Amino acid sequence: MYKTENLENHVLIGKTRDELESFAIQLGEKPFRGRQLYDWLYRQKIHNVNRMTNLPRLFKASLNTNSVIHPLKKISQIESETQKTQKFIFERLDGKQIESVIIKKDKRVTVCLSTQVGCSLDCGFCATGQMSFSGNLSVGEIVDQYLRLEKISPNPITNVVFMGMGEPFSNYNNTIFAARMLNDSDGINLGAARITISTAGIIPKIKKFADDREPFKLAVSLNGTTQEQREKIMPITKAYSLENLLEVSDYYTRLTGKYITFEYVLLNNHNDTEEDAIRLLKKLKAIKCKLNIIPYNEIGNTYNRPSPDRIKSFLSFLNDSAFKVTVRWSKGTKISAGCGQLISKNSN
Repeated sequence: MYKTENLENHVLIGKTRDELESFAIQLGEKPFRGRQLYDWLYRQKIHNVNRMTNLPRLFKASLNTNSVIHPLKKISQIESETQKTQKFIFERLDGKQIESVIIKKDKRVTVCLSTQVGCSLDCGFCATGQMSFSGNLSVGEIVDQYLRLEKISPNPITNVVFMGMGEPFSNYNNTIFAARMLNDSDGINLGAARITISTAGIIPKIKKFADDREPFKLAVSLNGTTQEQREKIMPITKAYSLENLLEVSDYYTRLTGKYITFEYVLLNNHNDTEEDAIRLLKKLKAIKCKLNIIPYNEIGNTYNRPSPDRIKSFLSFLNDSAFKVTVRWSKGTKISAGCGQLISKNSN
C-alpha cells in the first residue's frame, strides 16, 4: 500500500473540469489553468505534471506537492496462454484491491471495469459474490482503470463494459459520472455506444437510467426463467421480482427506443432445459432485446458448465426466436478473468 495523508480530495484523476478549475484557484492560479490540466489528463493523457509544458513552473511545483495523479497503483498482471486476455490487480490508496480485464478479439479491444470492492448481492455463481462488500469505487478509481489499461494495451481500446467486480447500479452515481467522463468529447472521447453498463436487476435504477435518457448501452443479468429459479442463484430477485424486472426492461426499450441485452449464464441442470428455453422465448418475445448466452465459467463451487451437447441442445430451442441470440465464450477463464470469476484475495 502506498501511503498518503488526506490526499483523497486531491487525487487529480476523476476530477471534472469545474473541479480542476476550483483546485487551480485554491493553488493561487487562474481558472483556465484547471482547464489546461483537464486537457492534459484526459485528452492528451499525460500523467506526469513535469511534462505538461504549458503549465507555469510554480503551478507544477504546487501540483507535485499538493496532489497525486492516480488513485490506483498497479500491483500485478497475468496474461492468458493465447495472449488474448490480460487480468490486472490494482490497489487503492486504502490498500484494498480490485481487478480489471483487457479482452482482445480481432480488432476489438474491450476493457472490463470494476465499480466496487466486493459485492453485496451474493449471487451464488459469481466469485465476487463470495467476497464481503468493502465499499464503492470513486469516479476517479473507475476512470483510472481505463486510463491505466489504455497505457498498457498495444492497440486502442474500442469498448468498455462495466461488468467487473461489484454491481454498477449499487454505485449508481459514480458509475454514471465515470461513464460520462469516458464519453466527454473534450476529454477521453469514447463513444457512448461503445460503453455498456450491466446490472443484476436493480429496478429503480434501471427506471432512472431510462428516464434520464443515459446514452450508454444497458445489459441485464437475467439467468433464470422463473421467480423461484432466479431467487436460488440471485437473492436480489426477492426484492426485485423477475416479472417486474422484465416490465422495467420493456419500459426502458419503449422509452428510449434502444435495445437491451439480457445476459443468461447457462448452469448445468439449473437453467439449461428445453422448458427454460421455451420460457425465454415467451418472456422476451415482446421486448426489444438481444440475448447473450454465457456458458458458465466455473469457480470451484456447486455449479458447473453444461456439456457441449447440452449447450448445443439448449441453443437449438432458440433457433426461431424473435430476438437475436449470441453465445459468449468467455476469454481468460484459465487465469480467472472470465465473466463471474473476478475476486480480490486481499480486500479486507
